[in-house]
Amino acid sequence: MAINIKDITINDIRDAIENENKELLLEILNEYYPADIAEILDELSLDESKFIYGLLGKEEGAAVLMELEDDIRERLITSFSTREIAHDLIDNLDSDDAADLISELPGNLRVDVLSQITDRQQAQDIADLLIYPADTAGGLMAKELVKVNISWHVVTCIREMRSQAAEVEHVYSVYVIDNHNVLLGLLSLKSLLIASPRDKIIDLYTPDVISVKAYQKGEEVAQIMNKYDLVVLPVVDEIGRLIGRITIDDVVDFIKDEADKDYQLMSGISHDIETSDKIWELTQGRLFWLIVALFGGIIGSRVISNYEEQISINPEMAFFMPLIAAMAGNVGVQSSALIVQALANNSLSGGVFPRLLKELTVGLINGLVCSGLLLAYSLIYTPSFALSMTVSVSLLSVILFASVFGTFIPLMLNKFKIDPALATGPFITTSNDIIGLFIYFMIGRMMYGMF
Repeated sequence: MAINIKDITINDIRDAIENENKELLLEILNEYYPADIAEILDELSLDESKFIYGLLGKEEGAAVLMELEDDIRERLITSFSTREIAHDLIDNLDSDDAADLISELPGNLRVDVLSQITDRQQAQDIADLLIYPADTAGGLMAKELVKVNISWHVVTCIREMRSQAAEVEHVYSVYVIDNHNVLLGLLSLKSLLIASPRDKIIDLYTPDVISVKAYQKGEEVAQIMNKYDLVVLPVVDEIGRLIGRITIDDVVDFIKDEADKDYQLMSGISHDIETSDKIWELTQGRLFWLIVALFGGIIGSRVISNYEEQISINPEMAFFMPLIAAMAGNVGVQSSALIVQALANNSLSGGVFPRLLKELTVGLINGLVCSGLLLAYSLIYTPSFALSMTVSVSLLSVILFASVFGTFIPLMLNKFKIDPALATGPFITTSNDIIGLFIYFMIGRMMYGMF
């Protein structure tokens, strides 16, 4: 009876591995793309993954490897010799992926792997890429591209392009350079197809080209590609020489990684961790901000203890403490989240003062609505007019403060080159909780003295 591959489960794959049923496994693998195979390997043990990986061709195996989760890929790589990494993996990867792979190796293995790459130009390209930080244009780019000299005739250009294209998986653009490798513009394939073999590139190319420098931040690269709807972006050095290109798939991966990092930071996780990490790594990533929140809670309790006498005289004030603290934290996170998003998208316009004034106006409107609703509630359900006025005025004041504070902090963090996503996590909520309670009791002391 024929087996329907679509009905195969992970358990079936494990059984096939245990029985060393290579024919079935190959039939299964042939139905999937590298990304799908990577998902299967993520579910298997290291030994099972190695067995599956051994059935793949070198080119497909290299593609699957780059699709694996970082921790799975790291464990799998360590099972290979440096020669296998150099010949079976690196030789079948683009320079940017190869550089990423080598950068994950321990320092003592990197030189060994590079020394065993038979193509010395490839080894040099990878070594050049390892110089750049991962979050820069140089760290995102690949060295493989198609370029032509501005002084060439079309017939020479086509011959050279055929030779270069053999090393490039996807040809998105043809770059025009001078004798010093300085980027001058782009050559469209349409103009090349309709041109005479004797025409010169100088008469066909488009001089208008958008490029980035190697040390520009990855965020800027993503913003430029998004703004101009680019699928590929050339990278130049400080004097304009063409050194590589960045493709959209690498930028998408970078954006995803940055979004994951910011999300974790906003959630109070200090560094990149996965659910599959070891217990100690998970603990390390989460403990720091829990301790910060703990000390914030201690400070908040000290604020309350300083007003113990006031609470004992007016115990009904304690009923609204959680509300004031929660509203302060929520408003602060809302304000900071908008600023962080605008900073990430490079869409923040105007100076600090206009932004603070605008947020203060929004806070005033929101505060008046919320404090008005709270005043109506407290007048109905609490007998004390003084308490009603205290909580409503306190809520208005807390919302105004939290709006400004939540706007100001990420702007200042960004100015001092600190990730502003920090301002949307436990830092902002804990700070607002403490200050919100302080404002509440200060206003309570004043208001109760008036009535």
